[in-house]
Amino acid sequence: MNLGLFATALAMGIAAIGSAIGIGIAGQASIGAWKKCYLNNKTAPFILTVFAGAPLTQTLYGFLLMQTMKSSTADPAFLLGLGIASSVAMAFSAVFQGKAGAAGADALAETGKGFSQYVTVVGLCETVALFALVFSIVALG
Repeated sequence: MNLGLFATALAMGIAAIGSAIGIGIAGQASIGAWKKCYLNNKTAPFILTVFAGAPLTQTLYGFLLMQTMKSSTADPAFLLGLGIASSVAMAFSAVFQGKAGAAGADALAETGKGFSQYVTVVGLCETVALFALVFSIVALG
């Protein structure tokens, strides 16, 4: 088995698992928020899809890291450690982004206010994944 290639697969896969979990969390909350709107004869804001879809970007970051790692000549053991550590950070970022998005979706559907504040918190969660990606690429440089 090629340890370096295994490391690249983990970088992509673990980040994508986090995205799936985060999307599931925020998606369930968005659907529930829409249901509340329908029950109360309120307009169901389509903008809630922003909260549901936000964790998807961590999959993209995992892919970018995977591609960078594939072209690296770094020690395979280093690649394994970097791939696992960075993608776990991305995955946790996505999970907690989903949780923040769930709260934002619920609050926005109920009040119709605060979108910019809610999406700011979702963006802060995103920043962790971006830092993990950029710092990993720098470490590979």
